[in-house]
Amino acid sequence: MTGQQAGGRGAAARGPSQARAEGKGALIHLRRRLRHADLTAVPEVRRALRDLLRHREDQEDRGEGGDRNGRDCTGVAELLTTELVTNALVHTEQDAEVTVTVAASRLRVEVRDLATRHPQLHVPIADDGTHGRGLVLVQALADAWGVKAHGVGKVVWFELDLGGGPV
Repeated sequence: MTGQQAGGRGAAARGPSQARAEGKGALIHLRRRLRHADLTAVPEVRRALRDLLRHREDQEDRGEGGDRNGRDCTGVAELLTTELVTNALVHTEQDAEVTVTVAASRLRVEVRDLATRHPQLHVPIADDGTHGRGLVLVQALADAWGVKAHGVGKVVWFELDLGGGPV
C-alpha cells in the first residue's frame, strides 16, 4: 500500500470528506504525540477516541447533529485506531502522532510517523497467532483507508462513515 492507494468498502483515497477535513470547517478533536515503544499510549488514545465519539453522540441526542449511526462505529473505530497506533509504535522505531477528525458525518483517523518504509498488507498464516492482522482488519472494516508520503515519513489513515448527513 503506497502513495494514494486506498481500500475499504468502496471509497477512494482522495474524496470529498478528505477535502473537507483539510479545509474550512474541519473539527479536529484529538491530536496526540506518542513516544516510540510507549504502548501505554494505546489505551489512552483509545479512551480519548471513545470519549470524543461519546461527546458526539450526546450532541446528537440533544438534536445538535445527525442520526445516531455513529454509535455503531465506536467499537470499530477503537479497534482500527488501536491497530494503527500499535503498528506505528512497534514497527517504526520512531515517535508518532495521531489525529482524529470529525467532519460532517465522517470520522478520519491519521497516524503519522517518521519512518519512510510503508506498511505491507499481507494475510497471515493460520498458526501465526495474532500478529500481522492489523492492516487486514483496517482493509475489511474501514470505509476508506490508505498510506501517503508526508515529507519525511508517512501517514496511515482510515475513515468511517458515521451516518447522519452527507459525506
